[in-house]
Amino acid sequence: MGALEGPKVRLRPPVAADAPRIFEWYRDPEVVAPFDRYASEPYESFTAPGEDAPPDPASLAPRFVVEPRSGGPIVGVVGHYVPHPVLETREVWYLIGEPEARGRGYGSEAVGRLVEHLFETTAVDRIGISCDVENLPSVRLAERLGFRREGTLGGALFHHGRWHDVAVYGLRRAERRPPARPA
Repeated sequence: MGALEGPKVRLRPPVAADAPRIFEWYRDPEVVAPFDRYASEPYESFTAPGEDAPPDPASLAPRFVVEPRSGGPIVGVVGHYVPHPVLETREVWYLIGEPEARGRGYGSEAVGRLVEHLFETTAVDRIGISCDVENLPSVRLAERLGFRREGTLGGALFHHGRWHDVAVYGLRRAERRPPARPA
């Protein structure tokens, strides 16, 4: 699979040299928290699923790293998976791991480009995003990209010692707004 280009970001498949930085993000509770589970695991356990990700539609491993087109190190990761064995939909996820890269549009552009790629390369009619209802940056990202809130899963995610509600967003093929392409 090749790279996906946007005006500000380039998405490319992760390589072995990316794994240590991605692993650091996932081991840092300030990066992963407060909106998701945090668990420390050995490096080998963390990197093994990534090796099988490309052909596995259920894999939660990163499908792409997010690089600024202006240069510099990777700033995040994005992925997609089939969330249910019967439903014909995809779910996208994202993490902008570098705190100084947040709020600069990298996440929105990366997710938008991934969503467009999925609509271009699969037959799915719906793509979803799920996030903790308290995760306002993710809520804004989903809505900015044209995702419509479809409902709330009460008490569906346990982290930080309590149950959290999860917002469910969906975007249908006919409703999408293609992201801007690089000049």
